[in-house]
Amino acid sequence: MKYTYPILKKAILLFVLSLSFINYSISQSVTVVGAMKNVMWKGQLQATINIDTIIKKQNLCGLGPVEYLRGEVMIIDGKCYKSEVINDSIKVSETYNLKAPFFGYTNVEKWEEVESLPIIITLEQLEKFINKSSKKHKRPFFFKILAIVDTANIHVMDLPLGTVVTSPDIAHASGQKKFIITNKEVEIIGFFSTEHKSILTHHDTFMHLHLITKDKNQMGHLDSVFFKNATIKLYFQ
Repeated sequence: MKYTYPILKKAILLFVLSLSFINYSISQSVTVVGAMKNVMWKGQLQATINIDTIIKKQNLCGLGPVEYLRGEVMIIDGKCYKSEVINDSIKVSETYNLKAPFFGYTNVEKWEEVESLPIIITLEQLEKFINKSSKKHKRPFFFKILAIVDTANIHVMDLPLGTVVTSPDIAHASGQKKFIITNKEVEIIGFFSTEHKSILTHHDTFMHLHLITKDKNQMGHLDSVFFKNATIKLYFQ
């Protein structure tokens, strides 16, 4: 019996460590499940989360791809949208019946509008401003943007079933379908972190953003944008 406690302690430690490969719980208010690098480099396309199991949906916000990289998921203020490619066009539907290989989410009871914004036209300017202005803000966090875009480039993942993914190049070349949005009112949900490159953000940015048009006809991962000057409203979690 004298070995029972050490064995039990070791078992608990191994269990906790095993969970760390699946669920990166990064703060009390933001949770990330799975990791982008596991999808892109190890081909782990299967779901690590069933979106419908997330509790407290009323104020929920989140983003990520559909399992097997067959679409995009965006949750904004409790409404969950799926985009997929049908006959080379985007189809957007509202549903929680979704699964994702990696996903970030949070509950935002009240958005705080950022006052006195500088001129922000591009994502590079946006990232620089958010990084500078949020030094004292609890990180990581989600943010929301309401704006009019002159042009926005988005993509929707549409990886052919059965594709073996061993690198981002394969996933992007085989599965990314690109679309251009012009002169539209949009809503954007973004995740910001300086510590989660290749987990929920790409290796060259601190942000992951999904965009949906006000008419809900187009939604996808935001790659680049030119905002119409003085139309941005930015909100922090």
